[in-house]
Amino acid sequence: MCHIPVFCWISATVLQNILEEKRNNDVKNNQADEISKTLQESNTEDTPKTLTQMYTHFLRFQIQQSCRKYDGEYAVDVSWDKDAILSLGKLAFHQLERNNVIFYDTDLEACGIDVYKASVYSGMCTQIFKEETGIILGTMYCFVHLSIQEFIAALYAHLFLDINKKSVFLHESTEQENKNETMIGFLKTAVDEALKSDNGHLDLFLRFLLGLSLQSNRRLLRGLLTQQDGNDQSNKEIVQYIKQKLEDNLSAERSINLFYCLNELNNQTLVKEIQTHLSKGSLSSGDLSPAQWSALVFVLLTSEEELEEFELQKFKKSDECLIRLSAVIKTSRRALLNDCNLTDKSCSALGTVLGSDNNLKELNMNNNNLQDSGVKLLYTGLKKINCKLEILRLSNCSVTEEGYKALASALRSNPSHLIELDLTGNDPGQSGVKELSDLLQDPNCQLKTLRLSSCSVTEEGYKALASALRSNPSHLIELDLTGNDPGQSGVKELSDLLQDPNCQLKTLRFLSAAADEACQYVKRVVGKNPLLLRELKLSKHYETHK
Repeated sequence: MCHIPVFCWISATVLQNILEEKRNNDVKNNQADEISKTLQESNTEDTPKTLTQMYTHFLRFQIQQSCRKYDGEYAVDVSWDKDAILSLGKLAFHQLERNNVIFYDTDLEACGIDVYKASVYSGMCTQIFKEETGIILGTMYCFVHLSIQEFIAALYAHLFLDINKKSVFLHESTEQENKNETMIGFLKTAVDEALKSDNGHLDLFLRFLLGLSLQSNRRLLRGLLTQQDGNDQSNKEIVQYIKQKLEDNLSAERSINLFYCLNELNNQTLVKEIQTHLSKGSLSSGDLSPAQWSALVFVLLTSEEELEEFELQKFKKSDECLIRLSAVIKTSRRALLNDCNLTDKSCSALGTVLGSDNNLKELNMNNNNLQDSGVKLLYTGLKKINCKLEILRLSNCSVTEEGYKALASALRSNPSHLIELDLTGNDPGQSGVKELSDLLQDPNCQLKTLRLSSCSVTEEGYKALASALRSNPSHLIELDLTGNDPGQSGVKELSDLLQDPNCQLKTLRFLSAAADEACQYVKRVVGKNPLLLRELKLSKHYETHK
């Protein structure tokens, strides 16, 4: 079990318990009282559909197990120990605020937990809280998993509000100023606090907190949390408040969590709206609000289908669309962003994606006006070790010498993954070709395909490329120089290169498409006529070598 992800273990525990209770309830149905009927409805008809429901069932089960193990009690309902949960919850909440998952004796004492009785907590709920002894740091305490700490912290926050009529978020110096905190005010404050976090350490806590505000979920905690009057109105207000927050151009991580929060509140209106647009294929032309963009990201990221390929043209051909959907691009293996009217504005977002943990193996940005400024922004991500890009297409992107320089520099910093580079239709200038030549000489360079068609490469460029390939001939197998002007010396350089026994090139193109086709045609017609063959020797080196 230790190798099974925590949520799988929790789900299996809960579902097994529900099935067992269903069998028991079927046998004892005629003897059930009002409480057991309520529990039967909760445990059988309302199989957990949200994270809050799953963890609530899990907590109930663990406490029931503890009572059976240590006290010999087999009651249908749960016997809640409010004092123990308050102490444990206080520890969970305050340490969560500090982003701590390991606690010590002083932390327990500050929350009213007797360190000499700490084993009681681990004994009461052996699958929730545990005690460990380290050789150097002494006795340490922690929850079995961070998600359990976050759930207990959310439960404590509700329990604190029930008992004290105050928000747990208020500092001690201001607590006395607001003794009659309402549920809606409390929930809005929680949303605000979670959105302030840069690392999202309160995200899951917020989901549990909102889920525990529902009457249907509080019913499972009967005897611990009070039932809330006007719960439906509070639910509507907090849903509307979250939707307003989604209009504030939040980061992808924060907005995605808010959609999970809406799920906990049983509200999927925005998601269903976007799903309708997707089914109609109407997202390529319409303008979306920030909340709708966030909903689109959420729908795409939570789709059951693995996103192997992302094609921007299916949505909207613009910088804004790419930036809005960068979180989706990050999870895709192939990003087809070609012919989408993109500028250097998109490259900043893509640079961030490439430099972070991502799945991208292929990036196609052909026929966009990125210019050198855009390539320099891509450089920031391409040079990072997290970038595992294998194919990069930048044809006809208005890239000149400065862009080539930035690109070559990035690939020298992180040269081990890229195997195909397409720079067709860009003008590198003499220095740009030299930068690429220097890159090819790097023994760590893994490039197998390099396309420089229609790039104004002259004799000097051909000489530099041939020299580089003689120095490091082990990887490049395809070189496309179609549409450039090699001159007589350039042709000789390539001819000499092809005669090098170490040369691995299998495909070399350096004529225009029409000229190449003509050569192939003449070659077929000539056959083995030696007289005509002598006439062809002057242009033999211009043929495509395969």
